[in-house]
Amino acid sequence: MSTPTTNVLASGIEIIGSIRFQNDMHIDGKIDGEILSESGKVTIGQMADIKGDINAGEVHVYGHVNGNVRSNRCHLSGNAAVMGDITTGELSMEQGARLSGRVEIG
Repeated sequence: MSTPTTNVLASGIEIIGSIRFQNDMHIDGKIDGEILSESGKVTIGQMADIKGDINAGEVHVYGHVNGNVRSNRCHLSGNAAVMGDITTGELSMEQGARLSGRVEIG
């Protein structure tokens, strides 16, 4: 059995346009566009700055997202800042996380 690949978008990289991926992705760069994955996990790192919607199986936010999040599971760390709506099956938020938008769970 092979281990799933984690794709990394390092800080200092800026992408304008949509990103589609399978498996897992860790983002520390800037993205101006949509992030899409049917079942993969996306981690928005502390250095990341996202302007666009995120649609993935699992979303972990440690940085800034200006857009809507749709996932099966969503986790916001204490440093996370999300300006947009979250639609998810499960939501966990650490103390200090900032959310400006509506949440729909279930």
